[in-house]
Amino acid sequence: MAQELKGKIVSNKMAKTVVVEVSRLKKHRLYGKFMKISKKYKAHADEQIPEGTTVIIKSTRPVSKNKKWKVIKIL
Repeated sequence: MAQELKGKIVSNKMAKTVVVEVSRLKKHRLYGKFMKISKKYKAHADEQIPEGTTVIIKSTRPVSKNKKWKVIKIL
């Protein structure tokens, strides 16, 4: 089963590649405060998608050295 993540496009300057930032909340071990943690993934996109667009990405076989995700839906 492939993993799906929801995030926002922060860069679309590469050919057929977008950088998607996925944010989540993580609880601090000692203080119990929730912190916003974000991670960036490079994803394969056939069409040019503007920055700031929310998308759903899905894990797939490696397309290149750093690209292991594919944009499946634009929200």
